[in-house]
Amino acid sequence: MRKQDVISAWLGSIISILFFIIVNFLTSPNYLWFIYPSFFLLLWPLSMQSFKYGNYKIHSVIVSTLIIFFLLAINYLHSPEHPWILYVWYPIIWWPLLMFLEKKRTTVSLGIVASIVTIVYYSFLNIIISHGYPWAIYPIFAVFWWPMALYYTKEKDYFKFSISASVLIILFFITVNMVSSPHEIWAVYPTFVTLWWPLSMYHYYYRFRTK
Repeated sequence: MRKQDVISAWLGSIISILFFIIVNFLTSPNYLWFIYPSFFLLLWPLSMQSFKYGNYKIHSVIVSTLIIFFLLAINYLHSPEHPWILYVWYPIIWWPLLMFLEKKRTTVSLGIVASIVTIVYYSFLNIIISHGYPWAIYPIFAVFWWPMALYYTKEKDYFKFSISASVLIILFFITVNMVSSPHEIWAVYPTFVTLWWPLSMYHYYYRFRTK
């Protein structure tokens, strides 16, 4: 990638952004729609420059910051009564964090710490901002996979992983069933399907060891 390509990308983006700003204020000044194309136009030269010089960590910081401010602007302009940015910004900051942590990002200890922090954060939001429904069970279910997958992958024990993962999935569906529709027991259906994973793994493991 040549230096001229990066310069051309910056010039093209700046000119396009100025054009959208002018058109926005001339045609519909009451609605700031220019922020949407401007956001994506900024990502183009920023990414090209970062890839050219290999500044991947700085790139993750700048782009994640831009994404957060972009979403914050949308939140403020369209739905200031509900701060949904608090739900979204948290997973975005993990991109630069993991970029700077480098080798530690594949450790089980980091996965455990990150999972605990995530569970506490989203549980707090669930209780304080939107306590009508325990939606925190969904991100909690998702983050449990991080340390669990890292641990069993390092141990190369995929059979035990299938058992632990199946237990997690079954408990998740049972919990969702209880909090969403307790008068209808439907969790038995995904439970039955999930059980085939460890059963098939056991069958393969048993046949492999007996040969």
